[in-house]
Order: sequence, then structure tokens, then C-alpha cells
Amino acid sequence: MTKLLLATNNSGKLTEYRQLLEGIPFTLVSLAQEGINQPVEETQDTIEGNARLKAVAYASLSRLLTLADDSGLEVDALGGEPGVRSARYLGEKVSFKERMAHILKRLEGTPWEKRTARFRCVVALATPAGDARLFYGECPGLIACEPKGDEGFGYDPIFY
Repeated sequence: MTKLLLATNNSGKLTEYRQLLEGIPFTLVSLAQEGINQPVEETQDTIEGNARLKAVAYASLSRLLTLADDSGLEVDALGGEPGVRSARYLGEKVSFKERMAHILKRLEGTPWEKRTARFRCVVALATPAGDARLFYGECPGLIACEPKGDEGFGYDPIFY
């Protein structure tokens, strides 16, 4: 059976992809399974650009059909921040708890109807020849006034 490389080192994401793609006619493999430990730096200015960059780079390295993604939280009242920099918002070593506190502080006094936001995700599927197709997903919502719960990851506790 043909291999499909899932280009992430995030174990939670690998589990999710394996569940979502269960039953497709491919053998799903990870970067670790293929012996790939070379990071691909996300240097693009858009979520689309980073997803494509990672998929094409890892497809070239592995010589396999490759799936990669990028995602981000876009808060309208903050001009789309944190956006493409969601995972690195305020710096590499800043925790999501600190990032959420910063967002909530900036939104203090903002009425509920102006706290609109969305999670955006772009999945790129690339061939070893460098061809890539992009697939888009979006979940609209609002930024809560305070964090709730401890399930999920990233900005989930403030996204309603």
C-alpha cells in the first residue's frame, strides 16, 4: 500500500489525523517512522504559505505524498492577531496561558458582539515533484471574557 507522510511531530495531531483518515487506501506514516528529524522553519507570512512550505519540503525529503498543515486564531478586534504567528505569539518561550491573558487584557471593555474570531486551518497535500493542493477549514466564534475548562489545546479555553 502507498505511504502518506503526516508531516508533524505533534503526537496529539498525529492521533487526530490517524482517526480522521482511518480507512483511506494509504499507510499513514510519521516523520519519526521515516527517520526524518530535519525541522522546516515556518517562514511564510500566511497560514497557506506555511502549510504549503512544510508539505513540499517534507515531500521532497521523504519522496512520499505528504500532508502538512498550519493553523491560527484570528481575532477581528486585534486586526487578525495572532494569526499566522499563533504558536509563537509574543515569543517562542511564552506559554499559551500567557498568550491568552494578553489577548483578554487587550480585549477588556470590548463588547461581546465585537469579540468575533475564527480558527483557520489549511491542509496541504504535496507530491515529491513539488505539486501541492490546499484545503481550507474555518471555525467562527467569539473570544470569551475569561478562560473556561482545560480540554483541548492552545487557545481553546478562550474560544467560544
